[in-house]
Amino acid sequence: MKLSCLQENLKRGLAVVGHAVAGKSTLPVLSNILLATDEGRLKLAATNLEIGITCWIGAKVDEEGAVTIPAKLLSDYVGGLPNDKISMALDARTQMLTVQCGREFVANMKGIEAEEFPIIPTIEDRTPTVSFPPDVLREAIEQVAFAAANDDTRPVLAGVLLRLKNDTATFAAADGFRLSVRTIALPEPVTEPMEVIIPSRTLTELSRIIGDTEGPVEVTVTASGGQILFHTDEMDLVSRLIEGKFPDFERIIPSSYATRSVLETQELSKAVKLASYFANASANIVKLTFESGGDLEPGKLTLSANAAEVGDNQSSLDVMITGEGGQLALNVRFLSEALNAMKTSQIALETQTAQSPGVFRPIGTEGFIHIVMPMTVR
Repeated sequence: MKLSCLQENLKRGLAVVGHAVAGKSTLPVLSNILLATDEGRLKLAATNLEIGITCWIGAKVDEEGAVTIPAKLLSDYVGGLPNDKISMALDARTQMLTVQCGREFVANMKGIEAEEFPIIPTIEDRTPTVSFPPDVLREAIEQVAFAAANDDTRPVLAGVLLRLKNDTATFAAADGFRLSVRTIALPEPVTEPMEVIIPSRTLTELSRIIGDTEGPVEVTVTASGGQILFHTDEMDLVSRLIEGKFPDFERIIPSSYATRSVLETQELSKAVKLASYFANASANIVKLTFESGGDLEPGKLTLSANAAEVGDNQSSLDVMITGEGGQLALNVRFLSEALNAMKTSQIALETQTAQSPGVFRPIGTEGFIHIVMPMTVR
């Protein structure tokens, strides 16, 4: 193998695939990144056997070949080089890769044969199940994936449901304390309905990778139903799917409300942050008290947090309140993360009783709902 490429392109490519490198593994090759020539481009690939990421960068290829190189060593070294042309040459007999930048910087890195690297499925010769604009998909991931469970006690809750039906794609995640649902209208109906559960970590990585992508992100579920592939012109990400049945989340969504409050997202976020300094010392509880206004007066929302060993805090906001008012106690972190997922200047918070969940909806856009279960205040 003999080729040359630009340092900035190689650095970016290594950053893309680097998050799929295995942290600890009994297979040394999983700590490596595969470098291979591929139709006039340089292919970079990494996998931890749960997800695999492949990307391609422009290169001038003089000799075909492939090798795997320790990921951290290669990434750290390339990251420290100047923004100039990098030349790479492989000694096939010793599996030693020479990396040179200008005349000043030369390094030799011992690699492992490419044949030992696991085969990562590609999307070639496959008809995409569905495709999304990258900005729409990224926003959906940011609004849903954070609500998935952080542990594998119930594996299905550590994933995000993707439901494809007619001309609609629905993403849903729940951890037993909250639920986040984002619905996207598709330009054309899918050929057949489908439900899969994608690990939330996979979608978080995908969101990071497609930040600068302009073309559509094609999504394909393998024929076996065990893996899902995300494809762009410069990147493939393949992941295992989680087996099991996702909870019937739609029955959790209340069909009515007793009180509806329209709030300024930024103002509420500031008040929640102030309350968190006290709530963090007292079971993370923040109380929301809603008071309806008169005919000519706005309603009022009071946020309060009380920690016996620290003190207490109270913030009052003028809000538009429809209904009878009332009180709701929520986990302050869940409330903060719900607000971070709202991309509009105003949100609606719908409540029924103190024992019922709070339902958050952004005002001005359709297709997103977030539900937070109440906490019990003694």
